Amino acid sequence: MGTKVELNPVLEELDSTSTLEGLEQIAIALRDRLEIRHVVYHWVDSAGDQYGCTTYPDAWVQRYQERNYHRIDPVIIGCFQRFHPIDWKSLDWSGKTSKAFLQDALQHGVGNQGYSIPIRGPNGQFALFTVNHSCTDEVWRQITQAYGRDLILIAHYFNRKALEFESNRQPEVSRSLSPREIDVMTLLALGYSRAQVAHSLSISEHTLRVYIESARFKLGALNTTHAIATSMSRGLIVV
Repeated sequence: MGTKVELNPVLEELDSTSTLEGLEQIAIALRDRLEIRHVVYHWVDSAGDQYGCTTYPDAWVQRYQERNYHRIDPVIIGCFQRFHPIDWKSLDWSGKTSKAFLQDALQHGVGNQGYSIPIRGPNGQFALFTVNHSCTDEVWRQITQAYGRDLILIAHYFNRKALEFESNRQPEVSRSLSPREIDVMTLLALGYSRAQVAHSLSISEHTLRVYIESARFKLGALNTTHAIATSMSRGLIVV
């Protein structure tokens, strides 16, 4: 890796843009500045609709959406469970489904290295900002060490802009959780299994699922892990 590239101009460009097309052009420019393969901003809302900008090939974007890969993508699943940036190599790719997904991605031009930044916005909004490349582990380590902090800032700029000019996509303000929904979320956050939660609250597992789904809907969460994280971040539960 040569001399570190100055990324402040990217922030200035983000400040002045007001369209998705503008974000797409900035993603391309950032990719070219860093001399990497791809830059991606990816927002999956509570209805499962996907929105954002990417330098991935159109064929891969279409395939990803058609196959609902966001439901099995180890990157999305891994980032739901964490708050800090994630190197793809630290994720679990051992499952048969994950291996097949990865092979499909590589065949469609996705690089073998990735670094994804989870972004949590208002009312349960969740998005990812990803940089992706094909290189050795050592070269990738140098890139992420050099630009990691800058990329976190850029990621949140991207998300702020997306929220500004796509305000109709923002989740509705969540309603308060019921006392029983709070009990359920608290026990799950403490690491109880679903069976243990149902036993502790003297309810059936079917009734438990109803409470979980209700809480997820109110929080605009995409899965149970996301609902727990959102409950904790808003102070609805304390563990």
